[in-house]
Amino acid sequence: MTDRPAISVTGLTKRFGGRAVVDDFDMEVPAGAIYGFLGPNGSGKTTTIRMMCGLLTPDGGEGQCLGFDIRCESLKIKERVGYMTQKFSLYTDLTIRENLDFMARMYGLKNRRAVVDDTLRELGLFERGNQLAGTLSGGWKQRLALAACLQHKPQLLLLDEPTAGVDPKARRDFWDEIRRLSHKGVTVLVSTHYMDEAIQCDHITYIAYGKKLISAPATEIPARIGLVTWRVDGPDLTTLEAELMAQPGVEQVARFGAALHVSGTDKAALDKVVAAHKAKGTHHWQEKPAELEEAFIYLMATAVDNFAGDQA
Repeated sequence: MTDRPAISVTGLTKRFGGRAVVDDFDMEVPAGAIYGFLGPNGSGKTTTIRMMCGLLTPDGGEGQCLGFDIRCESLKIKERVGYMTQKFSLYTDLTIRENLDFMARMYGLKNRRAVVDDTLRELGLFERGNQLAGTLSGGWKQRLALAACLQHKPQLLLLDEPTAGVDPKARRDFWDEIRRLSHKGVTVLVSTHYMDEAIQCDHITYIAYGKKLISAPATEIPARIGLVTWRVDGPDLTTLEAELMAQPGVEQVARFGAALHVSGTDKAALDKVVAAHKAKGTHHWQEKPAELEEAFIYLMATAVDNFAGDQA
């Protein structure tokens, strides 16, 4: 294990059509970490990932990935990184084995047959080796895509929305594999918008409209924002939600199943609102620690859309 971060970038900027889709972005990913990269669709995650691994040249900023300059040493970076894209990018008219053999050729791996056999066994694909990739379900396609990323033994995995469109069991299996790889020393940077996945990350950076909003250990993010949250349940929550949103001190009301989570950053003002509603005796109120999902709803709601007002 090295003390040098796996990724360290400062001031990354990328413009398309005169608009900054990534704007003065900094990030440092510790070696060996499972690092979450969160943000809504269109927030700049994919563009940032591509710049960090040398696939896209930034218009501004600098950085290193695995000790190599992202601007002038992209080939060395690509040799040591596994990148799993949002969309399945392997050949649907080839079998699982043929796809992996093709990737082994691309990386110039020796003893390809043995390498492919080992990869098939390690990812639980051996019995399906002769199945056409195009006939696989979403979960099995995901597993094949991960296998293709791992064959050349990368030091860093970049996973861009890797579990989108797969069932919950496939997602759990996928994360079991990610933790196994992390224990072996592989650094994992994963972009996701699933909160149950975010909480499994050691550290999280949240991006919106091309700008970094927060970066911290996952467990510390709600406290860093300063959110105070109350849980309330009872009758006619729709009416209650509308009433609460109109009151000073209430910055966010989010529905979670049969309850509302009512949040704000001014504890005194929020407690005053809660006390007034408690006095009515119509609902049950309980203060609770703010969690990641509430924190990210708050971050998104307060982010400034730098594209607002642009003409389509």
